[in-house]
Amino acid sequence: MAIEHVFLPVLLGDEMNAYGMARAFYEAYGVKPLALNHTNMEKIQQSDLWTFREIPRLHIEERFVTALKAIAEEFRDKKLLLLACDEFYVKRIVEHKEELAEDFLVPYVDATLAHQLLTRESMYELCAQFGFQYPATHVCTVNDYEDYNMPFDYPVVIKPMNMTKYATCIFPGKKKVYIAYDKDEKDSILRAIYKESAYRDDLMIQQYIPGEDANMRVVNAYIGQDGKAKLLAVGNPILEEHSPEGIGRYVAIMTTYHQELMDNVKLFLEAIQFQGFATFDMKYDDRDGQYKLLSIELHNELSNYYVTASGFNLMQYVANDYVRGSKQQLTYVRNKHLWTIVPNGVLFKYVQNEQLVMEAKSLIRQGMATDSIFNYKDMNAKRWLNVTLDNLSFYRSYKKYFNNKGLSNT
Repeated sequence: MAIEHVFLPVLLGDEMNAYGMARAFYEAYGVKPLALNHTNMEKIQQSDLWTFREIPRLHIEERFVTALKAIAEEFRDKKLLLLACDEFYVKRIVEHKEELAEDFLVPYVDATLAHQLLTRESMYELCAQFGFQYPATHVCTVNDYEDYNMPFDYPVVIKPMNMTKYATCIFPGKKKVYIAYDKDEKDSILRAIYKESAYRDDLMIQQYIPGEDANMRVVNAYIGQDGKAKLLAVGNPILEEHSPEGIGRYVAIMTTYHQELMDNVKLFLEAIQFQGFATFDMKYDDRDGQYKLLSIELHNELSNYYVTASGFNLMQYVANDYVRGSKQQLTYVRNKHLWTIVPNGVLFKYVQNEQLVMEAKSLIRQGMATDSIFNYKDMNAKRWLNVTLDNLSFYRSYKKYFNNKGLSNT
């Protein structure tokens, strides 16, 4: 029996991330994943590549396992591969991994290691043991923010550490991530968050690494059930989003090859007995010639599709590992490819490195570029209209928010 008839991917969370994963599954196997509890984003929900379903209160702790077990009973004739598309659902899955593993294939580490990697302080402490460098960092709380004296120089990046709770807060001037260039600006941001909103969790204050968007690197890895690395890729984000609600999100990535970065990630993940997907965000620091680790994510983001577009389908690795039980050799991605979700006009105007603009134009001319959202094979009339309108909005957004200071250190 063909693999598409015996398994079903079940995707939880962020709809933009889920779309790239659904597209990859469909391209590899012709299977349409089941996407649960996504928000009303029409250009995504109108896709023909998945089945969308809203499950009331799935995010509630007491409801989570019960609801998923009902899904498992409904599709008991299939192998169900459970994947999170955002950090919230990664945490939910690992917290209940033992129960969920009775009905689902669950390609995640246990809760202890997952939380260690998803908590910045403990993640940095662990990674430092393996030679990773990271920016100077401080955790600020609602109790000490007024008396906080920074031990490092400006500018600094300020970011809520509980993005799930922060997302529900509404207040003037709200941004996903902030940058402060002096003490007055820092104090103003902290007061706005803690006095004008309901947010009471911790804030991360981190020394800003100067440099344009193109100084970023993202390393994507898949580690098999046997604890061995199967796929490693390095992307060079050449443009990020700069709007308040999306700041720091990659919108264009060019694959590159960096043996040392991939070797370091491989050594680290195998040593800590990791399994599943991991995404490492780093930034090159011109001041000391070092790549600084910013974050590690255990869910697939929309930008991870750059690996699939380069010819190495990320979802195929997890399905072949967990569904087929295939033996897979280690692959380092070398193929050059451009991934983007913005129009070419935005790309050419706002990428600051002229050499990268020339490379991007060359890849586009050679047919080695992919827009994972503007998918011609998934384009009914309504979806085409919504995707087109959204693309046009990028021109307005970059004109309004883009500045040469950048904000890559997120």
